Amino acid sequence: MKKLGLVGGMSWVSTVDYYRFINEGINAKLGGLNYAECIIYSVNFNAFVSNNMAGKWDETFQIVLSASQHLEKAGAEAIVLCANTAHAVADRLEKEIDLPIIHIVTATAAAIKRAGLRKVGLLGTKFTMEMDFYKDKLTSYGIEPIIPASQESRDFIQNTLKDELGKGIVLEKTKQGYLAIIDELIAEGAEGIILGCTEIPLIISQDDVAVPVFDTTRIHSEAAVAFALSELPG
Repeated sequence: MKKLGLVGGMSWVSTVDYYRFINEGINAKLGGLNYAECIIYSVNFNAFVSNNMAGKWDETFQIVLSASQHLEKAGAEAIVLCANTAHAVADRLEKEIDLPIIHIVTATAAAIKRAGLRKVGLLGTKFTMEMDFYKDKLTSYGIEPIIPASQESRDFIQNTLKDELGKGIVLEKTKQGYLAIIDELIAEGAEGIILGCTEIPLIISQDDVAVPVFDTTRIHSEAAVAFALSELPG
């Protein structure tokens, strides 16, 4: 089994899910008392978010790089960035460390392709929705991403992720707001919905949505399990 290095804390709430899903996935494959060999480096979420909000992506990169280097020194054989937004610096990170990065968008695109979909709605932080790093990678796999059209909707998602879900706060009125935005994306032709922030599955599940939902936390965790068990190239 390969040892995984998880860069977590973005937020700690979803990192708990990563740890659970990865260990459950390993046990489902191997049975008995087999669980993941993994190391978690949990960063300060406040610093991560503050840098992103200020456009200080060099500082964000240094946070992620430092965490990854610590994991590499500790014996990790691959890096799992436990947040969609952190992948804004993933390409840069790949050039600085000697470990493979299990990329959340690559894993998500593969799941969408298996489902036979071509046009999907993308929900996430304002950075995931508005910057190019996520949408361009999806496009390279022949997938057309669409995001909420209004700035108000995108701000609603960003603010609730930062002030509620990132703290583990789940409110029914917030859920209804997400569902309204999802309905708008479906009306615009979305054949599926990417829950492109690892906190969104805390409030939205497949049971809530009429089209396929892609839970990136679970998808990414499954890719990490496959890597650990050498089912993916390393």
